[in-house]
Amino acid sequence: MAVKRRDFLKLGACSAGAALLSSACSSSKDNVSGSDPISRLSPMTDDVVPISDKERMQRMEKAKRFMRENDIKAVYLEPGSSMFYFTGAQWWQSERMFAALLPAQGDIAWICPAFEEGRAREQIRFGDDIRTWEEHESPYERVAQALTDRGIRTGKIGIEERVRFFLFDGIRKQAPHLEYVSADPVTVECRVHKSPSEIALMQKAADITIEAYKASVALLEKGMTKEDFKAISSAAHRALGAEGGIGAQIAEASASPHGSVKRIELKEGDIVLMDGGCSVDGYRSDISRTVVFGEPTQRQKEMWDLAKKAQTAAFEKAGVGVPCEEVDEAARKVYKDYGFPGGYGLPGCPHRTGHGIGLDGHEWVNLVKGNKRPMEPGMCFSNEPMLVLPGEYGIRLEDCIYVTEQGPKYFSQPSPSIDQPFA
Repeated sequence: MAVKRRDFLKLGACSAGAALLSSACSSSKDNVSGSDPISRLSPMTDDVVPISDKERMQRMEKAKRFMRENDIKAVYLEPGSSMFYFTGAQWWQSERMFAALLPAQGDIAWICPAFEEGRAREQIRFGDDIRTWEEHESPYERVAQALTDRGIRTGKIGIEERVRFFLFDGIRKQAPHLEYVSADPVTVECRVHKSPSEIALMQKAADITIEAYKASVALLEKGMTKEDFKAISSAAHRALGAEGGIGAQIAEASASPHGSVKRIELKEGDIVLMDGGCSVDGYRSDISRTVVFGEPTQRQKEMWDLAKKAQTAAFEKAGVGVPCEEVDEAARKVYKDYGFPGGYGLPGCPHRTGHGIGLDGHEWVNLVKGNKRPMEPGMCFSNEPMLVLPGEYGIRLEDCIYVTEQGPKYFSQPSPSIDQPFA
């Protein structure tokens, strides 16, 4: 984006730092709007429809079907995105066990610290079997007894992938007669296919983040740091009704996919690589934009266009039945055909073309070499074949897609050009 100082004055931007977050900016002879872009934002979440209890019940029934197909007797969940996905319960992780036990047959069971029972009941919407334990007692005994009471004395117990080891180890020692396996065939296979209601929440998150981007990019200013920009973008998301933020990497720091800890102040001609998103009812957005502060050079234009071509190639390759690795290869071929090394070599793309997204910013399934799993309806991916030019800068254009029977669709429309970051 060709960013000029006079453009900010017309938008009413203040000096870098905390002043950028004020609800109204100081007047200027060029300030014709009278307020900064953030002050003009309003919440976009009034029409959000959260996931219903009916859908969560359907998810648990689907999980039970996958358990039976994989000969898994029950799945153990601790607080996190999978617990929220199936039950709607949100709890923090601590050394005290709070858990849900979802059996293939029978009702869900909960294990909860006794002194937290009242607050837990405010969260628990499914099942009334809540097994409490006092501070001097073993929560692992409660898990083992809940399994026994459901007739589970032998067989496989699925452990959700993010369960901490000490909890798994405690259960295993308490019930060594059971076999413990990964719950991925249940939890992943449920979560990887998004429903229309999930797609709608992700679409809302993307729409909010794009509006936050527009307001934040308008406030880029000479001397600004990545911390300044993060504060601005967080304020923009809050004004739009969501918690989120956008990170920024400036100049040579953009050549590192996840940036640098160095303090770099924005100056004329710098590349600014931005990456961020927000959450709506738990569902995430993830969008990257790359602009130039000032007038882009011919080389910056050429490299930006090359990254755009790689992103477009990945999108055009995607579709139902297409192996994920072929989408990754389509993007890499653009860089190789240009004359770059190909593969993960630099200049080029040092990481996978995309990752899954949903309740977590990074989920299954990855668009990466070796992943032969075909794309399926309801799968969601980022599309971000970043171009890294060592010692110079990096360009990442990231927009997420969801797969339909008719082909891939974007949650956010890609940048048309280096001078026009928003469609």
